[in-house]
Amino acid sequence: MLLSLKYKFLFVHIAKTGGTSVRATLNRYRWRDPWYYPMFMCSRLSSLSGHRIGAKLPRHARAICAYEMLPRELYDSLFKFAFVRNPWDLQVSSFHHIGRERPHLMEGREDFESFLRWKLDPERPHQYHIDTSIELQSDYLVDLHGKVIVDFVGRYERLQDDFRQVCEHVALPAPKLAHKRQAKDRGSFRKYYTDDTAALVAEHFKADIDMFGYTFDGD
Repeated sequence: MLLSLKYKFLFVHIAKTGGTSVRATLNRYRWRDPWYYPMFMCSRLSSLSGHRIGAKLPRHARAICAYEMLPRELYDSLFKFAFVRNPWDLQVSSFHHIGRERPHLMEGREDFESFLRWKLDPERPHQYHIDTSIELQSDYLVDLHGKVIVDFVGRYERLQDDFRQVCEHVALPAPKLAHKRQAKDRGSFRKYYTDDTAALVAEHFKADIDMFGYTFDGD
Protein backbone atom coordinates (compact mmCIF):
# COMPACT_ATOMS: atom_id res chain seq x y z
CA MET A 1 0.00 0.00 0.00
CA LEU A 2 1.34 3.41 -0.94
CA LEU A 3 -0.14 6.59 0.52
CA SER A 4 0.63 10.14 -0.63
CA LEU A 5 -1.02 13.00 1.22
CA LYS A 6 0.51 15.62 -1.08
CA TYR A 7 -0.85 14.03 -4.26
CA LYS A 8 -3.88 12.56 -2.51
CA PHE A 9 -3.70 8.97 -3.67
CA LEU A 10 -3.75 5.54 -2.07
CA PHE A 11 -2.42 2.59 -4.03
CA VAL A 12 -3.73 -0.79 -2.89
CA HIS A 13 -1.03 -3.26 -3.90
CA ILE A 14 -2.43 -6.69 -4.77
CA ALA A 15 0.33 -9.28 -5.19
CA LYS A 16 1.40 -10.33 -8.71
CA THR A 17 -0.49 -7.57 -10.54
CA GLY A 18 2.40 -5.30 -11.58
CA GLY A 19 2.30 -3.42 -8.30
CA THR A 20 6.06 -3.46 -7.75
CA SER A 21 6.51 -1.53 -11.00
CA VAL A 22 3.76 0.91 -10.01
CA ARG A 23 5.35 1.51 -6.61
CA ALA A 24 8.83 1.98 -8.08
CA THR A 25 7.52 4.54 -10.55
CA LEU A 26 5.51 6.49 -7.97
CA ASN A 27 8.21 6.36 -5.29
CA ARG A 28 10.09 9.22 -6.96
CA TYR A 29 7.29 11.57 -5.92
CA ARG A 30 7.42 10.60 -2.25
CA TRP A 31 10.43 12.84 -1.69
CA ARG A 32 8.34 15.88 -2.64
CA ASP A 33 5.70 15.05 -0.06
CA PRO A 34 6.34 16.82 3.29
CA TRP A 35 4.35 14.06 4.99
CA TYR A 36 6.76 11.41 3.74
CA TYR A 37 9.33 12.03 6.49
CA PRO A 38 7.01 11.65 9.51
CA MET A 39 5.43 8.65 7.78
CA PHE A 40 8.90 7.15 7.29
CA MET A 41 9.76 7.67 10.96
CA CYS A 42 6.51 6.06 12.07
CA SER A 43 7.22 3.13 9.78
CA ARG A 44 10.69 2.71 11.26
CA LEU A 45 9.37 2.93 14.82
CA SER A 46 6.74 0.36 13.97
CA SER A 47 9.44 -1.96 12.60
CA LEU A 48 11.67 -1.49 15.65
CA SER A 49 8.75 -2.34 17.94
CA GLY A 50 7.97 -5.52 16.02
CA HIS A 51 4.93 -3.69 14.59
CA ARG A 52 3.30 -3.57 18.02
CA ILE A 53 2.27 0.08 17.70
CA GLY A 54 0.17 -0.29 14.55
CA ALA A 55 1.75 2.70 12.79
CA LYS A 56 2.38 1.21 9.36
CA LEU A 57 0.18 0.32 6.41
CA PRO A 58 1.53 -3.07 5.24
CA ARG A 59 2.75 -3.49 1.67
CA HIS A 60 -0.12 -5.77 0.68
CA ALA A 61 -2.79 -4.36 3.01
CA ARG A 62 -6.40 -4.36 1.89
CA ALA A 63 -8.31 -1.14 1.33
CA ILE A 64 -10.35 -1.82 4.49
CA CYS A 65 -7.13 -1.38 6.51
CA ALA A 66 -6.71 2.25 5.41
CA TYR A 67 -10.48 2.77 5.56
CA GLU A 68 -10.45 1.89 9.27
CA MET A 69 -7.11 3.53 10.21
CA LEU A 70 -7.45 6.90 8.45
CA PRO A 71 -9.92 9.65 9.31
CA ARG A 72 -12.96 9.11 7.11
CA GLU A 73 -12.80 12.55 5.51
CA LEU A 74 -9.17 11.92 4.58
CA TYR A 75 -9.90 8.49 3.15
CA ASP A 76 -12.77 9.89 1.10
CA SER A 77 -10.56 12.67 -0.28
CA LEU A 78 -7.95 10.23 -1.65
CA PHE A 79 -7.96 8.73 -5.13
CA LYS A 80 -7.86 5.04 -4.28
CA PHE A 81 -6.75 2.61 -6.97
CA ALA A 82 -5.54 -0.94 -7.51
CA PHE A 83 -4.71 -3.34 -10.33
CA VAL A 84 -6.08 -6.84 -10.85
CA ARG A 85 -5.05 -9.75 -13.06
CA ASN A 86 -6.61 -12.73 -14.79
CA PRO A 87 -6.62 -15.43 -12.04
CA TRP A 88 -5.38 -18.19 -14.38
CA ASP A 89 -2.46 -16.05 -15.52
CA LEU A 90 -1.72 -14.93 -11.96
CA GLN A 91 -1.28 -18.53 -10.79
CA VAL A 92 1.21 -19.29 -13.55
CA SER A 93 3.15 -16.14 -12.63
CA SER A 94 3.12 -17.17 -8.97
CA PHE A 95 4.36 -20.66 -9.86
CA HIS A 96 7.44 -19.25 -11.59
CA HIS A 97 8.01 -16.53 -9.00
CA ILE A 98 8.04 -18.96 -6.09
CA GLY A 99 10.15 -21.45 -8.02
CA ARG A 100 12.71 -18.74 -8.68
CA GLU A 101 12.78 -17.00 -5.29
CA ARG A 102 11.70 -19.70 -2.82
CA PRO A 103 12.45 -23.03 -4.51
CA HIS A 104 12.46 -24.91 -1.19
CA LEU A 105 8.66 -24.50 -1.15
CA MET A 106 8.44 -26.40 -4.44
CA GLU A 107 10.15 -29.59 -3.30
CA GLY A 108 8.20 -32.55 -4.66
CA ARG A 109 5.89 -30.19 -6.54
CA GLU A 110 8.06 -28.96 -9.40
CA ASP A 111 5.40 -29.29 -12.11
CA PHE A 112 2.57 -26.77 -12.32
CA GLU A 113 -0.32 -29.17 -11.78
CA SER A 114 1.16 -30.69 -8.62
CA PHE A 115 2.00 -27.26 -7.27
CA LEU A 116 -1.43 -25.83 -8.01
CA ARG A 117 -3.31 -28.74 -6.44
CA TRP A 118 -1.15 -28.46 -3.31
CA LYS A 119 -1.54 -24.70 -3.26
CA LEU A 120 -5.34 -24.85 -3.42
CA ASP A 121 -5.63 -27.69 -0.90
CA PRO A 122 -7.68 -26.33 2.04
CA GLU A 123 -5.93 -28.77 4.40
CA ARG A 124 -2.46 -27.38 3.62
CA PRO A 125 -0.75 -25.52 6.50
CA HIS A 126 -0.63 -21.75 6.07
CA GLN A 127 2.42 -20.36 4.29
CA TYR A 128 2.48 -16.58 3.72
CA HIS A 129 4.22 -16.54 0.33
CA ILE A 130 1.85 -19.19 -0.97
CA ASP A 131 -1.36 -17.86 0.49
CA THR A 132 -0.86 -14.23 -0.55
CA SER A 133 -1.32 -15.20 -4.19
CA ILE A 134 -4.48 -17.26 -3.66
CA GLU A 135 -6.38 -14.62 -1.73
CA LEU A 136 -9.29 -13.15 -3.63
CA GLN A 137 -8.28 -9.93 -5.35
CA SER A 138 -11.80 -8.62 -4.85
CA ASP A 139 -11.33 -8.85 -1.06
CA TYR A 140 -8.69 -6.14 -1.29
CA LEU A 141 -11.18 -3.65 -2.70
CA VAL A 142 -14.25 -3.91 -0.47
CA ASP A 143 -15.47 -3.04 3.02
CA LEU A 144 -16.88 -5.51 5.52
CA HIS A 145 -20.20 -5.50 3.67
CA GLY A 146 -18.72 -6.24 0.27
CA LYS A 147 -19.05 -2.66 -1.02
CA VAL A 148 -16.23 -1.50 -3.29
CA ILE A 149 -14.32 1.29 -1.51
CA VAL A 150 -11.73 2.16 -4.16
CA ASP A 151 -12.22 4.57 -7.04
CA PHE A 152 -10.39 2.86 -9.90
CA VAL A 153 -9.51 -0.75 -10.69
CA GLY A 154 -6.98 -1.09 -13.49
CA ARG A 155 -5.89 -4.28 -15.20
CA TYR A 156 -2.51 -5.89 -15.45
CA GLU A 157 -3.34 -6.73 -19.06
CA ARG A 158 -3.35 -3.00 -19.94
CA LEU A 159 -1.11 -1.82 -17.12
CA GLN A 160 0.62 1.09 -18.86
CA ASP A 161 -2.59 2.58 -20.26
CA ASP A 162 -4.48 2.26 -16.98
CA PHE A 163 -1.53 3.65 -15.03
CA ARG A 164 -1.63 6.67 -17.35
CA GLN A 165 -5.25 7.23 -16.32
CA VAL A 166 -4.24 7.15 -12.65
CA CYS A 167 -1.51 9.73 -13.24
CA GLU A 168 -3.88 12.01 -15.12
CA HIS A 169 -6.37 11.85 -12.27
CA VAL A 170 -3.82 12.83 -9.60
CA ALA A 171 -2.17 15.44 -11.86
CA LEU A 172 1.19 13.70 -12.17
CA PRO A 173 3.27 13.07 -15.29
CA ALA A 174 2.70 9.59 -16.70
CA PRO A 175 6.18 8.11 -17.14
CA LYS A 176 6.73 4.71 -18.61
CA LEU A 177 6.46 2.16 -15.84
CA ALA A 178 9.67 0.88 -14.36
CA HIS A 179 10.03 -2.83 -15.11
CA LYS A 180 10.50 -4.60 -11.79
CA ARG A 181 10.47 -8.37 -11.41
CA GLN A 182 9.70 -8.64 -15.10
CA ALA A 183 9.31 -12.29 -16.06
CA LYS A 184 10.60 -13.86 -19.21
CA ASP A 185 8.02 -14.36 -21.91
CA ARG A 186 6.56 -17.81 -21.26
CA GLY A 187 3.86 -17.67 -23.91
CA SER A 188 0.19 -18.16 -23.14
CA PHE A 189 -0.72 -19.16 -19.58
CA ARG A 190 -3.32 -21.54 -21.06
CA LYS A 191 -0.69 -24.11 -22.03
CA TYR A 192 -0.05 -24.81 -18.35
CA TYR A 193 -3.59 -26.01 -17.68
CA THR A 194 -5.65 -29.11 -18.14
CA ASP A 195 -9.43 -28.90 -18.09
CA ASP A 196 -9.39 -30.05 -14.48
CA THR A 197 -6.83 -27.52 -13.22
CA ALA A 198 -8.51 -24.70 -15.14
CA ALA A 199 -11.74 -25.67 -13.36
CA LEU A 200 -9.94 -25.61 -9.97
CA VAL A 201 -8.95 -21.98 -10.53
CA ALA A 202 -12.41 -21.10 -11.80
CA GLU A 203 -13.95 -22.48 -8.61
CA HIS A 204 -11.48 -20.93 -6.18
CA PHE A 205 -11.53 -17.48 -7.79
CA LYS A 206 -15.20 -17.38 -8.77
CA ALA A 207 -15.79 -14.08 -6.92
CA ASP A 208 -12.94 -12.40 -8.82
CA ILE A 209 -14.04 -13.85 -12.13
CA ASP A 210 -17.59 -12.63 -11.55
CA MET A 211 -16.53 -9.16 -10.40
CA PHE A 212 -13.91 -8.44 -13.06
CA GLY A 213 -15.31 -10.46 -15.96
CA TYR A 214 -12.21 -12.56 -16.60
CA THR A 215 -12.42 -15.78 -18.61
CA PHE A 216 -9.98 -18.56 -19.32
CA ASP A 217 -10.04 -17.85 -23.05
CA GLY A 218 -9.88 -14.07 -22.69
CA ASP A 219 -7.14 -11.77 -21.44
